[in-house]
Amino acid sequence: MKTIYTCFCTDVIHEGHINILNHARQYGEVVVGVLSDAAMIRYNRFPTISFQERLKMVEELSQVSKVIVQEDIMYDEVVRTLQPDYIIHGDNWKQGPERAIRDNVEKLLQQYGGTLIDVPYTYNEQVKHIDDKIKEKLSMPEFRRRRLRQLLTMRPIVKTLEVHSGITGLIAEKTVVEHNGELDQFDAMWISSLCDSIAKGKPDIELVDMTSRFRTIDDVMEVTTKPIIFDGDTGGLIEHFVYTVRSLERMGVSAVIIEDKTGLKKNSLFGTEVMQTQDTIEHFCEKIKAGKRTQLTDSFMIIARIESLILEKGMDDALKRARAYVKAGADGIMIHSRKESPSEILAFCDQFRSEDKQTPLVVVPTSYHSITEQELSEHGVNIVIYANQLTRSAFPAMEQTAKDILKYHRAQEVDERLLPIKDIITLIDTL
Repeated sequence: MKTIYTCFCTDVIHEGHINILNHARQYGEVVVGVLSDAAMIRYNRFPTISFQERLKMVEELSQVSKVIVQEDIMYDEVVRTLQPDYIIHGDNWKQGPERAIRDNVEKLLQQYGGTLIDVPYTYNEQVKHIDDKIKEKLSMPEFRRRRLRQLLTMRPIVKTLEVHSGITGLIAEKTVVEHNGELDQFDAMWISSLCDSIAKGKPDIELVDMTSRFRTIDDVMEVTTKPIIFDGDTGGLIEHFVYTVRSLERMGVSAVIIEDKTGLKKNSLFGTEVMQTQDTIEHFCEKIKAGKRTQLTDSFMIIARIESLILEKGMDDALKRARAYVKAGADGIMIHSRKESPSEILAFCDQFRSEDKQTPLVVVPTSYHSITEQELSEHGVNIVIYANQLTRSAFPAMEQTAKDILKYHRAQEVDERLLPIKDIITLIDTL
């Protein structure tokens, strides 16, 4: 009896899966791999049911002889241990980033004469309706809110990209790249006070009120499913911060980051060049405690951002504050620096990790941009936020386009560097 292998990464068995299994049965014994949660997150999307439920769902299918766990999106380990005569998959992996997986499978099978079978992907209204329902479920507040905590247990480092609108949210949601035979994508989104203010043409001094900033969250949430980390600036008055926490939690935001400064907010990258006042440890701890008392779920996170290195208060002050904030209930610590070298950030992380192995550490490598995610992870960092790169890349491109139209009195000269409208339209889902 020949062995045929296929892998499922779904929460619902639909007509398309049954079609693949029925096709596979014609060739021999069907072995199905169920992609692990960690691999599924990296490859496709977050599961809406537990891994055990997904496993049982496949085990109960009559066409399946055996079920195994596939721990990686690439098939190397499966092929090495199982050596199937055939591997079968929908032909949708012939295009896009998933082609890297198919190319890898084809190369593995050629080593011993195995055969790859591409079955026409099932496109119909029923399958589309099921896929749409899963996406809608992923966007629901109770599912989205808890996703950041889940990611922290599954990913070596949570890659977070700044978004400030629905279209930038779609970029963070849908951008997948293939590099050296691996697929990668962003894990979460950062809604920045700075970029939200810039998008509205306002200074970054907490001038844009929370009602307006919540509207940005709504715009992003309507078209995405990934978890959101919200830039809460200083958090404002304690009496106001508790309402912010309750609102963010209800909306489905996963975390808020607040910085330990008081008075008129100035961007941290100005450092001591502008007047900035750091909050007292005692008062900031009271703000954290008030926020934690207010929240209703265990999934929402309040992360404390420490400005001691920005304000040149020294490492000891930063570590002292970190200990106090964690004791006050902070669910994570963000340490910030405006130096081009990551050395002081790494020194803080190493010292903090020598005392605290569990509390998540967050960094924003804007000025020290040469360091890699792997290097940060090796020093105990859990979340990396690319805090303003989309905004900074868009502005010069748009400005140059405007200048060239004025210069040439037509649009022909700029057209070759513009994304075709049809490509933008395909990025946006239609109901």
